Amino acid sequence: MTARARVRAPELIGKGGWLNTGDRQYTLADLRGRIVILDFWTFCCVNCLHVLDELRELEEKHRDTVVIIGVHSPKFVHEAEHQAVVDAVERYGVHHPVLDDPELATWKQYAVRAWPTLVVVDPEGYVVAQHAGEGHAHAIEKLVEELEAEHAAKGTLHRGDGPYVAPEPVATHLRFPGKALALPDGGFLVSDTTRHRLVELEADGETVRGHFGAGERGFVDGGRDDARFSEPQGLAVLPDGRIAVADTVNHAIRALDLGTGVTTTLAGTGRQWWQSSATSGPATEVALSSPWDIAWFGDRLWIAMAGVHQLWTYDLEQGTVRVAAGTTNEGLVDGPGDEAWFAQPSGLAAAGDRLWVADSETSSLRYVDREGAVHTAVGTGLFDFGHRDGPAEQALLQHPLGVTALPDGSVAVSDTYNHALRRYDPESGEVTTLATDLREPSDAVLVDGDLVVVESARHRLTRLRLPEEAVRVADRAHRTRRAATEVAAGTLRLDVVFQAPAGQKLDTRYGPSTRLLVSSTPPELLAEGSGQGTDLGRDLVLADGVTEGVLHVSAMAASCDDDPDNEYPACHVHQQDWGVPVSVTAGGASRLPLVLAGMDEQG
Repeated sequence: MTARARVRAPELIGKGGWLNTGDRQYTLADLRGRIVILDFWTFCCVNCLHVLDELRELEEKHRDTVVIIGVHSPKFVHEAEHQAVVDAVERYGVHHPVLDDPELATWKQYAVRAWPTLVVVDPEGYVVAQHAGEGHAHAIEKLVEELEAEHAAKGTLHRGDGPYVAPEPVATHLRFPGKALALPDGGFLVSDTTRHRLVELEADGETVRGHFGAGERGFVDGGRDDARFSEPQGLAVLPDGRIAVADTVNHAIRALDLGTGVTTTLAGTGRQWWQSSATSGPATEVALSSPWDIAWFGDRLWIAMAGVHQLWTYDLEQGTVRVAAGTTNEGLVDGPGDEAWFAQPSGLAAAGDRLWVADSETSSLRYVDREGAVHTAVGTGLFDFGHRDGPAEQALLQHPLGVTALPDGSVAVSDTYNHALRRYDPESGEVTTLATDLREPSDAVLVDGDLVVVESARHRLTRLRLPEEAVRVADRAHRTRRAATEVAAGTLRLDVVFQAPAGQKLDTRYGPSTRLLVSSTPPELLAEGSGQGTDLGRDLVLADGVTEGVLHVSAMAASCDDDPDNEYPACHVHQQDWGVPVSVTAGGASRLPLVLAGMDEQG
């Protein structure tokens, strides 16, 4: 057995307590004898949701030896609310125990720097691996198999049932609905996200006409009782009358014919897009990544591709898809489409010569013009959020998921984590509040001058009369607060740690298999070292006079089976984005290690 670095695992602590355990509180000692995988996640993060899906098969296959513990570590203020975590655990089908850690206590103990991060603890209570980002399920399964064999031989592996206790199901017509569409006859079609189906409602927004989809997670075309979806979200009417559906976790765009009840697939392969995958081509041959919303704008169906921080388009006549805006880098950068940065775009609305975008992770309202250029109306970046009205350059949102065009040229924003409906007026440049006391509004549709809001966490549609006078909220501003890493002035060595999984090696058949992109907020923080390269290590030079900021680091590595006789080796892509707050101090570190996969043996 290969020698493996081991570090004693810190205790699991969190003021919010444990979920999915039947109210039992656990310690690491209670889990001794099992392989424990800690999943540091937060429910706003689409990459964290991808990892939840990646882990499902491993969780089922090794359920008698492996215990997955979700450590919920919030980014936004709303995510520190215990009930919001309870809702998220049900919403996203988390079928393992979750520790609610609103103060990031366990996050700090494990020196985690990014969402998502996976930490593997062996049956004797030692940390043996850490993986940041997506694409690690294959590597972790290999490690699990090694640990099973090693600890079975030592007598330290204890098989049996895990600590997961399923919560009692709740009967409601909708369960965490995502988006809604007004139908020509006055009814509504709603994506019933957690139940993996579409629900048709009468004009009252309550009476159920019928369902489309079997109500179980899957990727199947067919009639209303046979089709299967996986956490569907956005809905849009196509020119031919069919309804396009953003089938988010299937990474696909589906089409529903309301007349026949038949669902077909327009775009996507059912597999998630990875770096180096095709970015254009026949729609059903190109992989997508968590399409969250869709809207018809110009002569195309636009897709908010939350999973890769881009906007794509679907050409109905040609049956093709392509990237329209965004580089896959996460952040807020305006400009031509091929240079702009988004951060989990989740809501779209077409209005005249603009396509409005709710860019959730930057808590911003953006738009695309007819030439394809990207502009920001409200919002400043990844780390500033809150509930503040007034001039757009000072106003703040908190993780909005929806945007709705209003008749007067303004737009309503479903300001999800503020539990509010906001309004932006392009003429005056002012942001106001239309309604509060909603519960995680994720979309709204205009009906006869009223707004029908999808109150996702109340599992219902709520009809609101647009007020004559909007209220103004002045002073609830927040910044993402994580402990800053103290670094020394001058040269800072950045090392992204990547160890290929057992039996694999870096794939260099077609050139470099690694990529590193570095930038900073403010840009003036870095005198040297920003930009893209292929080495996973780099010397950064911090500028004189700038004492704090955030380093943005994006890394990717591809590894393949290390078997010279295999002409078609299985390959896996590992990738992660970090936003690392730094403070320049006299006694700070001169090296910044970020673990993509493995253990930092210099640490």
